[in-house]
Amino acid sequence: MPQSGGQPGANSHRNPGQPLDPALFEGHAVNRSAAERRAATLVTRRSVKKEWQAAWLVNAIRCIDLTTLSGDDTAERVRRLCAKARQPLAPHIIEGLGIADLGLTTGAVCVYPTMVGAAVAALQGSGIPVASVATGFPAGLMPLPLRLEEIRYAVAEGAEEIDIVITREHVLTGNWQALYDEVAAMREACGAAHLKAILGTGDLQTLRNVYSASMVAMMAGADFIKTSTGKEGVNATLPVSLVMVRALRDYRDATGHRVGFKPAGGMKSAKDALNWQVLMREEMGRDWLQPDLFRLGASSMLGDIERQLDHHVTGRYAASSRHALA
Repeated sequence: MPQSGGQPGANSHRNPGQPLDPALFEGHAVNRSAAERRAATLVTRRSVKKEWQAAWLVNAIRCIDLTTLSGDDTAERVRRLCAKARQPLAPHIIEGLGIADLGLTTGAVCVYPTMVGAAVAALQGSGIPVASVATGFPAGLMPLPLRLEEIRYAVAEGAEEIDIVITREHVLTGNWQALYDEVAAMREACGAAHLKAILGTGDLQTLRNVYSASMVAMMAGADFIKTSTGKEGVNATLPVSLVMVRALRDYRDATGHRVGFKPAGGMKSAKDALNWQVLMREEMGRDWLQPDLFRLGASSMLGDIERQLDHHVTGRYAASSRHALA
């Protein structure tokens, strides 16, 4: 269980990047069967129950990027989402868990650039950063100057974190220099805001491509690498996440710089929150269970976590409607 309240804001560990070095990823083999086997055993060998499960679920809340990315988003919807980010659990659950002094909030609120202003206003004084998707989300198929201008707009509106989308074609054709240059330009456009590079792993075809794209994005200065937009046919999976986390570890060992990880897309349950935390704990250690190095891109997941914690406190399951997202 975390010992103190509040959020550290954006990732406190900036990744300065480095010149492109293909030797760090070219020729790196990824055994799909082994990755799938390791991912499967991670979540079956470690079982978290009772008060320990409750503590892990509370920690998951601290790491959630509470998200709305719908075509019918409104300022009022964003304000409701921000109210939920400020108070993610019902008062009786907070009291039952004995965490009133924790100051529990979600890790961030993630919205489209045009909704950043409303989110910033609604979160004023909370310490919760606003994240914004940008760069032609979700496809990313816009001219680079327009994508960079979208980043600058979101930052000017008050976004402290920018979730950018890479051009998947660069990965599929092995044009690593183009990918590096693109992400580096986006990092520069972010200024003081922290950059999360969305790889769109469901579109990258092979785990070797996932590993290579992860390494190139980090060399270009990404502060986080992120699995998915949530709009692909296949989003976050444990085997893909394992490959990305191994890339994080290799990059840290090679450069000394720590980079965060954000799985996103298709993650809806409290069990998902536990599984991805187990992955981070086993592969990266306790440091990567903090919101400055680990985020969960989700919306409906919070409702299920609250329902499970309600059961832990009261001994009975509440109807899902009792724990509406916002």
